[in-house]
Amino acid sequence: MAIFFLCFSCVLLLVSFVFFLRKIKENKRCSNLPPNPPRLPIIGNLHQLAGLPHRCIHHLSIKYGPVVLLHLGSVPTVVISSSEAAEQVLKLHDLVCCSRPKTVATGKLSYGFKDIGLAQYGEYWREMRKLVVIELFSLKKVRSFRKIREEEVGLMVKKVVALGQNFNESGFFIGKGRLEELLNELVLVLGGFTCSDLFPCGGLGRFLDWLFGGHNRINKVFEELDAFYQHVIDDHLKHEAHAGKKAMDSQADIAALLLGMMDKQGDKDYLKLSIDNIKGVITDIFIAGVDTGAVTMIWAMTELAKNPRVMRKAQEEIRNTLGLKKESISEEDINKHFRFCYQGKQCPMSRSMDMIFLQKHKSYLTYGPSDVTPVGGPTLKHSSLNGLLILAQISKDKALSYYRLVLVEGCVPECQWLLLLWNWDC
Repeated sequence: MAIFFLCFSCVLLLVSFVFFLRKIKENKRCSNLPPNPPRLPIIGNLHQLAGLPHRCIHHLSIKYGPVVLLHLGSVPTVVISSSEAAEQVLKLHDLVCCSRPKTVATGKLSYGFKDIGLAQYGEYWREMRKLVVIELFSLKKVRSFRKIREEEVGLMVKKVVALGQNFNESGFFIGKGRLEELLNELVLVLGGFTCSDLFPCGGLGRFLDWLFGGHNRINKVFEELDAFYQHVIDDHLKHEAHAGKKAMDSQADIAALLLGMMDKQGDKDYLKLSIDNIKGVITDIFIAGVDTGAVTMIWAMTELAKNPRVMRKAQEEIRNTLGLKKESISEEDINKHFRFCYQGKQCPMSRSMDMIFLQKHKSYLTYGPSDVTPVGGPTLKHSSLNGLLILAQISKDKALSYYRLVLVEGCVPECQWLLLLWNWDC
């Protein structure tokens, strides 16, 4: 019994000694890590983010400096709150940080990262981006959608509850109000985290998600959007079978163009489009083309409502420029109105108002690692297998101190970067 206890003690001492040596070695490798507040086991610094996250992080940045190391669960997180440090991440290391982080929500709602906005930087992303830019977002294609845009604007102005197409057919119905709710839920789940994201190793995160239903909301949004996309695609395929491809080409919208791209691809093409690729791109357009413009318009009108003097000045400018007899504003009127900015003349009031609004109400961006390691230059010194998230928040106030981001070449492909730009005035 004494011999067994002695052997057990020796093994325990040896394991502790090896663990201690590894800890010392890791501390030497990561000696240039940013300052970090004390954290609790398992949950890390999550308890310090109770309340509004951007305000909590702002208070931590005031106490610990413009670059702070936090741990969201088991995921290391660097908070950047100075423009100098953010410039290193967003500008100097743009190639490394140009991808999006892989989370449960982004993987599910992008159909396995088969879209553009959430796909990892690489050959697939370059080919997909080139194809979409040429086929969908060229000047000729954008102008061809003008009629659709004007119809939708007219429907909105007249407060007609419609989307330009009736989806009551085949027992399928989704109203405009439900689409808006789905869009809001989609943005929320894409910007959030599940327990699997915060605890990626050991199965703890998956168990907590199973216990509390962490994936239910994501699956619900995905299933409803997928049914909507599938109905749109089936409707286009049915219409193409009856009317023919020539009729479809004359009235092509984005879904029809994507289906046409899938039909035209050859066997030797590197990029093989599938229905999931089409649905993923539609999701990107759904978010980038609807949510960003809608949110910008809502908050711009909110700022105008709060400032009646500015609203009157903007209204007078529009009436003086377009005339009192014109009932509606077209895209040509907007182009003529803003053309003065590019001719060296005084910039219109509404254009200046847009600039001021966009500076005041900052949005957030998410970035993840690419497979490209920077040649020379600094990279953040960290070799955690759990990945690294970086929260970048830009404050209007000048930082009291500045912590230079010191990085080590070769560790970046293991890192996961999340960049959030917050506004301190909220």
